[in-house]
Amino acid sequence: MSLFDTALSTHAQSLTARSQRVEVLAQNIANADTPNFKARDVDFKKVFKNTLEDSMKTTHGKHMALAVDESADGMMYRTPFNVAFDGNTVELNVEQAQYGKAAAEYQATVNFLQDKIGGLRKALRGD
Repeated sequence: MSLFDTALSTHAQSLTARSQRVEVLAQNIANADTPNFKARDVDFKKVFKNTLEDSMKTTHGKHMALAVDESADGMMYRTPFNVAFDGNTVELNVEQAQYGKAAAEYQATVNFLQDKIGGLRKALRGD
């Protein structure tokens, strides 16, 4: 099982982070008319970097420890171009564009993971 963990763990973590971002953007779109709702986003690079740092451990006392950021979840509030009178910071056109981009990145990660699994299957079958 360690072979699969080594080969697929980075891609699985990437898929989890991309899924989290798509979910947050969908929540923003769903709350476009909610008074005082603040639009949020997930910094994929920060989440993925923190995930990788958490998975790396020092194996010797003289190895250097990695510095970990305080906000590991990568959540941030989006700064709007125009604020609504009711305090809502969701701009529907911006959120829809970001959602489309995030969905395409998610699908690309899924496709890459499927290709990787297909390659492992071929290797195991001896093709």
